[in-house]
Amino acid sequence: MKAEEKIKALREELHHHNYLYYVLDKPEISDYDFDQKLKELQKLEEDHPEFHDDNSPTLRVGGAVTKNFATVVHEHRMYSLDNSYSQEDLENWEKRIRKQVDGEVNYTCELKYDGASINLIYEKGRFKQAVTRGDGVQGDDVTNNVRTIRSVPLKLQGDYPPKFEIGGEIVLPYEGFAHLNAARVEAGEEPYANPRNTASGSLKLQDSAEVARRPLDCLLYGIKGNNLGIKTQFESLEKARSWGFKVPEEAVLAKDLKEVLAYINYWDKHRHDLPYETDGVVVKVNDLHQQDELGYTAKAPRWAMAYKFQAEQAATKLKKITYQVGRTGAITPVANLDPVQLGGTVVKRASLHNADQIEKLDIREGDEVYVEKGGEIIPKIVGVNFKKRDPHSEPTKYISRCPECDTPLVRNEGEAMHYCPNFNGCPPQIIGRIQHFISRKAMDIEGLGGETVALLVNEGLIGNYADLYELKKEQILPLERMAEKSAENLISGIQNSKKIPFERVLFALGIRYVGETVAKKLARHFKNIDALKKASQQELENVDEIGSRIAESVVEFFASEENIENIERLKGYGLQLEISAEKLANQTNKLEGQTFVVSGVFNMSRNELKKLIEDNGGKVSGSISSKTGYVVAGENMGPSKLAKAEGLGIPIINEEKFLKMLD
Repeated sequence: MKAEEKIKALREELHHHNYLYYVLDKPEISDYDFDQKLKELQKLEEDHPEFHDDNSPTLRVGGAVTKNFATVVHEHRMYSLDNSYSQEDLENWEKRIRKQVDGEVNYTCELKYDGASINLIYEKGRFKQAVTRGDGVQGDDVTNNVRTIRSVPLKLQGDYPPKFEIGGEIVLPYEGFAHLNAARVEAGEEPYANPRNTASGSLKLQDSAEVARRPLDCLLYGIKGNNLGIKTQFESLEKARSWGFKVPEEAVLAKDLKEVLAYINYWDKHRHDLPYETDGVVVKVNDLHQQDELGYTAKAPRWAMAYKFQAEQAATKLKKITYQVGRTGAITPVANLDPVQLGGTVVKRASLHNADQIEKLDIREGDEVYVEKGGEIIPKIVGVNFKKRDPHSEPTKYISRCPECDTPLVRNEGEAMHYCPNFNGCPPQIIGRIQHFISRKAMDIEGLGGETVALLVNEGLIGNYADLYELKKEQILPLERMAEKSAENLISGIQNSKKIPFERVLFALGIRYVGETVAKKLARHFKNIDALKKASQQELENVDEIGSRIAESVVEFFASEENIENIERLKGYGLQLEISAEKLANQTNKLEGQTFVVSGVFNMSRNELKKLIEDNGGKVSGSISSKTGYVVAGENMGPSKLAKAEGLGIPIINEEKFLKMLD
């Protein structure tokens, strides 16, 4: 047999045995025989480098070193999930679904594994790339590290599509975690805190050989792509399993909410029998067409809900209450605790939220308190053990002055938070605003992190985000841990940020209540910063979904001379403070004042259709009402939506007629 044929045959055989062992847990040969075949392949590959293959089984051992993980924009955004904690939450979710979709609704129930989210990309049946979730819009390329995980197939089998992505979770099984920690203790090193953080941290190790030594596993659950020929979520799980992916067998199809709740109740009791950490159940509308109908909010799909199991609690002593100042001036009280184990981590601090929460629970320094780690990353205090309270303890008196700049705090009517009004003179606010400005979803300045921002402010090199654009390499070189290359990357990152589009610059400015979605709406409506600056509160409130609170905040922001001065400086430095001519060419006001409901299957994707409506001044709604202007109907439009539209006398148009409206 020729060398090339022998290499190909061995690779196929080893891929197969790898699948049997790590995915099906049904090995057909001994570890020794597997290793002998692997050594034979390694020797052949060394002798014939011309037949190199990135997905060869021999590369599972790692060895590639990644100094910097490249940022990759996700082709299909990775959304987070809305959480529920009760049967009532799920019932309300189902009611919302039934208002928007027609026909029978079934659900896929899957366990929610506690690990690190990952997105795998395959082309022509071969593993091409692995990208972390990041901020959902873009993540880090960790291909070299993920290639070492044995349950990630490098070559697929069966009737896979030519190109697709699949989302999943990198986890560290309990048994593997215990072995890993035992080895660390034996070597005189600190044991790792918990499987989840260890799995997540493993993906960003620079040496892939070190990742290969960790017993990581990869569980898959979400296929994404175009024209895949898959009709349901449950079918997608079965397809992925048949192509060679490790898809948990615990997933079930539930015909109604009663069956969903039965599944949740069963796994709430039996989850500790599983080899992995789980913290809940993910419930998804099974029909992919119905998922498409339901769509997404700014942060999460409307067709999925994560039911979180009852959070773990622990009791510990509250030593001291301290106060943090955020970038908007909001004051957050923090409980400093005696360290306590909770959910696999040592907890030393917990959020107290606001003055009302402290008063409601009557939380005092010196109390024994109950700490809970629920859906939030930061633990919270949920109660006090009054039996153990010191009889001489005094009620907590909330601070009245800023802990950083000593400015008297204010509390607006109807708001729970206290604020420091010293917007331009309070150090944490200044640092926080610049950190927000450079963040990934805003200006995304490469080479500049939060710690460096704090250092630049504390050294007096910058006092606001406009100052960033006047920084020189020679100014930052003397800073701690700042080498020549780091300084060059930082200056280069600042210069490259001038290409960031207007809506993200607007979000970066840090106007209170103006998040990503609001920034997009304001940018689309006003087209440039000058028009927005001149807008009255009433003009702002006339913009779709902009309420009085947002409008007041925008007017207040532009009333500040310092803010206006900074914006003029940003203009002078060349930042994008208006929608580009290219984008404007694709935007009109032809559909202004009209609300559309999109239902059915179209030639173009539903997202393209919705974007056309919004780019031409229209509004997209998920449900039909008397305010609906048109229903754009495709194939398989639900009969109840059709009947409701006809009953209300709303014009029903097809894709072709809609496109003619834009001509």
